Amino acid sequence: MTHSAEDAQAYIDDMATKRGYVLDYHKIMAKQDFPVLQAANHLVSTAYLDQRTLDRRTKELIFIVSLTVMRASKGHIQSHIRVALDIGVSATEILEAIEIALPEAGIVAFQTGFEAWREVVDADGIEPTVKAHAGGSGE
Repeated sequence: MTHSAEDAQAYIDDMATKRGYVLDYHKIMAKQDFPVLQAANHLVSTAYLDQRTLDRRTKELIFIVSLTVMRASKGHIQSHIRVALDIGVSATEILEAIEIALPEAGIVAFQTGFEAWREVVDADGIEPTVKAHAGGSGE
C-alpha cells in the first residue's frame, strides 16, 4: 500500500497533537518509511498514550525515569519533561522521579536526566564561597 505525502503529513500533525511533541526520527521516518513509523507508533500509543489504568502524569514520570536510566538523548528526555510540565507535573516532582534512577542506575545515568531537567526548568545552584580543592571527582 502506498501512502501520499499528505497522509504522512497528517499523521505527523496528529502525533504532535496527541503526544505534545514529535522527535526527529518520527519526521524522517514519516517521509522515508511511513508504514514502519505507523507500526512503531501504534505500540507507543497503546502502551503510553491510550487512557488505560495509569494517568498521563504517571506515565510521563515513568517515561522520564526510564529514558534517564537508558541514558537516552537529552533532547528525548527533555521532550517528555516539557510534556509533563505542560500537563501540570511540577519541576520538583519531575526531579524526584529522576532521582529514583540513583540507587539502581547510578550517578552517570542520573546526571543524564538531571542535565535534561536542569536546562528545561532553568534551575540554578549555589556557588561555594570558598576555593574548591583541585582534583574533585565531579560527583
